[in-house]
Amino acid sequence: MTDASPLPAGDPKSLGFDPERLSRIGPAMQEFVDDRRVPNLITLVARRGQLVHLDARGVLDLDTGAPATTDTLCRMYSNSKPVTSVATMILFERGALAPDDPVSKFLPEFADSRVRVASDPMSTEPARRPITIRDCITNTTSFTDPATMPSFYRQQYGDSLRTLGWMSREDDAPPSDNRERVRALAGIPLAAHPGQRFVYHMGYPVMGAVLAEVCGQPLDAFYRENIFEPLGMVDTDFYLKDGALDRFGACYVPREEDGKVRLVVAEKAETSEKYLGPRTEFGVGGDSGGILSTAGDYARFGQMLLNGGELEGVRILGRKTVDMMLGDHTVELATPFDPGSHWGLGVSVYHGRGGFPLMRSVGTYGWGGAAGTN
Repeated sequence: MTDASPLPAGDPKSLGFDPERLSRIGPAMQEFVDDRRVPNLITLVARRGQLVHLDARGVLDLDTGAPATTDTLCRMYSNSKPVTSVATMILFERGALAPDDPVSKFLPEFADSRVRVASDPMSTEPARRPITIRDCITNTTSFTDPATMPSFYRQQYGDSLRTLGWMSREDDAPPSDNRERVRALAGIPLAAHPGQRFVYHMGYPVMGAVLAEVCGQPLDAFYRENIFEPLGMVDTDFYLKDGALDRFGACYVPREEDGKVRLVVAEKAETSEKYLGPRTEFGVGGDSGGILSTAGDYARFGQMLLNGGELEGVRILGRKTVDMMLGDHTVELATPFDPGSHWGLGVSVYHGRGGFPLMRSVGTYGWGGAAGTN
């Protein structure tokens, strides 16, 4: 934890902001908190690398009333995906992997992928091409997912589905680790040929296994040494650091009860895997909460990308590598739940074609997380 501003303070007027309008943000966020639509909201606004607004509203836990602060640690969930894309591109720049490398180069179980035949779901055929690194981080693997798999898979691939956690287990065996789950996934036929179907998130656990093979060290250490520490993201990691529990809140989900939507506890801070866990599982795509970060730390990560891969004299990626990340890697493939955008490498990029206009500029990029981060 640091008392320093995450970015240099800026003068709102000279940066094109109306101070009076900026002052409306906090009270507007307070209304959401007062209505108990969310437990807390932390907002940050910066332009040209300078901070003009940082504010926290609400509480970490509705039972205790402990206040949220600008240093509150958030479960980033899928906001971990852009960070993992940067980790991947660091290894690309070092020549350790390339976007069009087959996943099977690092994970042999994917060498002979099979594809479910659309006209005859009981039959399979060889994949026309391998699943690639690019497929994993653009969500174009065409993996089968639990929501759309044929019902007979429960019998035919029961062991794999139980390992994946898609079916309940009747024994007392400990949960499978990511490497075991990835091996199980490789044994299930794809829903379509690689590159033909957008399947959100499914490639990221595979990408985690690839990164672990390539970097040759625990993933948390690799992220710390190559992203978090160089960028001064002092609070960011996959698990809570010592002494940080008082800045970590409960996680809530909205549920309808008696005709009203209420916030229901999904996880308490003090019993979270992020606090008590064995610190061996690293959800690079957002599994189990993904990385933990603060608004300020994540702003430093975002500013590095906006600067073309550099922050305060520390270069994480080359400028053209960042440009490559933001390119259109899904082309004509439909990418649901973000109209008017394409997927780059680990980020959604707004192109403005299709869907209703949004209050964002063409070229805006980023992503969100299941716990409300954006």
